[in-house]
Amino acid sequence: MLPIGSAQTLSRSDRRIVAAWAAACAERVLWLFEAEAPQDSRPRDAIARTRAFARGELDVAEEIRRRFVGGGAARDVRAPAAAAAARAAGQAAAVAHMGAHALGAAAYAAKAAGLAAPDQQVGIAQEIRWQLSRMSAPVKAALRLLPPLGEDSSGPLGPGLLASGLQGAIIRELQAGLAGPDLSLRWAPDADV
Repeated sequence: MLPIGSAQTLSRSDRRIVAAWAAACAERVLWLFEAEAPQDSRPRDAIARTRAFARGELDVAEEIRRRFVGGGAARDVRAPAAAAAARAAGQAAAVAHMGAHALGAAAYAAKAAGLAAPDQQVGIAQEIRWQLSRMSAPVKAALRLLPPLGEDSSGPLGPGLLASGLQGAIIRELQAGLAGPDLSLRWAPDADV
């Protein structure tokens, strides 16, 4: 096996472990996309492929080539919550390429939930709490291998869309939640939507 070029990649086995969790995060908000674009199956298909990758049924190279198909659906919807849900599916599918995309899937899912909630902060906090509670010990162990957001530029957790704004605040909260079993969140985002 070739050595990993970035700490954000994770081993193939760890990517498979976090892929199932990322798919669950994205699937939880998929309805927001499907309510606006019921005929567009790209995000649902991306989540299904992510689950198949997690089970070891799909080739890594093929999934790397197809990784942003689900997220591309975000350009075709108007509602911000629907676009964030599509991006969650695209990030989940990209886990085959780099494990750090699992945190991107969770961040966009929490953003989608917040945008759809009557109170954005409450919606995001509830989604993060759900995401942390659904992490198995192996998922937590794999995600703990990732560098803190913004400290490694060799992947999605470097400077860029995931590190900025609301997504960055959510990923920081998720990474803080990996430290222990305490699910009481400090959520008080000062980031713009």
